[in-house]
Amino acid sequence: MSVVSNIKSAASKAINELYQFSINENEITVNATKPEFEGEYTIVLFAFIKQLKKSPELLGQELGRYLVENNKGLFSGFNVIKGFLNLSVSPVYWTGFLKNEYQNTSFGTSASTGRKVMVEYSSPNTNKPLHLGHLRNNFLGWSIAEILEASGNQVIKTCIVNDRGIHICKSMLAWQRHGNGATPESTGEKGDHLVGEYYVRFEEDLKAEAAIVLDQFLSREFEHLSEEEESAVMTLLDAMDHAVLAQNKEKYNALKSELNEIARSNTPIMKEAKQMLLKWEQGDAEVLELWNRMNAWVYAGFDETYKRIGSDFDKIYYESKTYLLGKDIVEEGLQKGILFKKEDGSVWIDLTAEGLDQKLVLRKDGTSVYITQDLGLAQLKYQEYGINESIYVVGDEQNYHLKVLELILQKLQFPYANGITHLSYGMVELPTGKMKSREGTVVDADDLVDEMISIAKEKTEELGKVKDFEEDELKQLHDTIGLGALKFFLLRVDPKKRMVFNPEESIDFHGFTGPFVQYTYARIKSILRKQQPKAVSYAASLLPMEKNILVSLEQFPTIIQEAGNDHDPSKIAIFVFNLAKSFNSFYTEHSVTNAETEEKKELRLQLAQLTSQVIETSMRLLGINVPQRM
Repeated sequence: MSVVSNIKSAASKAINELYQFSINENEITVNATKPEFEGEYTIVLFAFIKQLKKSPELLGQELGRYLVENNKGLFSGFNVIKGFLNLSVSPVYWTGFLKNEYQNTSFGTSASTGRKVMVEYSSPNTNKPLHLGHLRNNFLGWSIAEILEASGNQVIKTCIVNDRGIHICKSMLAWQRHGNGATPESTGEKGDHLVGEYYVRFEEDLKAEAAIVLDQFLSREFEHLSEEEESAVMTLLDAMDHAVLAQNKEKYNALKSELNEIARSNTPIMKEAKQMLLKWEQGDAEVLELWNRMNAWVYAGFDETYKRIGSDFDKIYYESKTYLLGKDIVEEGLQKGILFKKEDGSVWIDLTAEGLDQKLVLRKDGTSVYITQDLGLAQLKYQEYGINESIYVVGDEQNYHLKVLELILQKLQFPYANGITHLSYGMVELPTGKMKSREGTVVDADDLVDEMISIAKEKTEELGKVKDFEEDELKQLHDTIGLGALKFFLLRVDPKKRMVFNPEESIDFHGFTGPFVQYTYARIKSILRKQQPKAVSYAASLLPMEKNILVSLEQFPTIIQEAGNDHDPSKIAIFVFNLAKSFNSFYTEHSVTNAETEEKKELRLQLAQLTSQVIETSMRLLGINVPQRM
């Protein structure tokens, strides 16, 4: 039981015995005491002064006195400040906690809750390699899965691979046009990088052809346009003429951009890509053979990257096998009157009462849209695993889509509907700005990891503390620091916030970074290599810095639970950074192996041991390795 739980239990019992008033422990608020006041934890009295008909000062004095007198092993003193009862926890409690836990390698983790949780993350497209955005997604998904498992849940890690659609056909078509039979083996490139190059090449061809079609539109030439498209083009051209006359350059450019989109969709290369997609859906043998071959290249590339960054899955779903799922659910929705069919045959749901709008769930020709597939996949996941919660790690641009999915499932009254959770995260950018896949400005995950390792090598060489390392050990250290810096930097920010990733800033041995925490761990292990703690008794006196660290360490199980409940690994990152900072400050002032007394030495060795264990566990939950020395 945590110290906060003990305080709530003691306070509930005290109020009952003092005033014959029953109060549930959950109704008692206990916070960390503000730094300017004496004590470690504070009971907020305002919640029950009315029922007890006591002034805050009197209630605090009576309750504080009773708690200290009747809980000698828990409290050593108290003070009351304007309705807040500040409690000093007894040194005996803290040293007892240390003696009990310093050898506990699983400290912080919880017993099984019996809950099953699925975490879906990564969700790559097979037309390009993983990039910086995928890294934040993977690190968030993997970390929250580990945190939830440490909180006592059974966790299933999954991924949905977007391996079909027009974007895949674009890479395939460009490879047919320009590849000359190129393969990963013949070029020496990773398969995902090779395929990604042809996706960019397609966009270059499309841009060139679109410029020609756009010029034709501007010259009032409308070959191969449908009557509807020709009408739309003429409307835009007339509006552009009016914008020119009105000297409204901004309006003109916006209209021209719309016109360009119509031009893009009417280029020969785009029409060919759409035809290829149609052939894929019809099971054309030649198209399927190329699709399987190029996807295999990408999967091999993905696997290499996943292994390198430490990402793994218990189950992988493929869109090519799931995109037809959900049609039965749509039919059920129609029968129940939850969905409705328009005159053209398309199926919709009206969510205006929920503050949204009408949402298409099936096209007029009966083909699936993304929400159709997601409805079916949600049901499949539940049928296969019987999960209590299904967490989707998806960028905040999909907030609307995930809300629609949840609402439809709730309206259909499926048993898993209320277990849908969207772990929404903000976009990650570089100091140079946003990235665009089709323009080839995306930073590939592999390239970024290489850069991080290179910076780690440069920084460690500057410090000059690794001259006695063997070559293999040094390489592993650079990998550990570089990847650790990348993960920590991306995970230290609340997932909901957008962020800018700066590679140089992330590898700072003195800042809020992974390398700082890793260095602290290595420093402690250096101490413990000289001498291991013994299971001996020692005096209960504690210096302020020693108590400070113990207070932080005792909170670790609660921090894991909070991070799991909030789906927020940044809570772990902030906690472990502050713990490392506290230990470094302590070690600067006080020796461990040359302590003032033998008792102090043993206490500090145990303190170092538990601190190192908590740092290691915290970093593991973030997917980060810690070096034994650096």
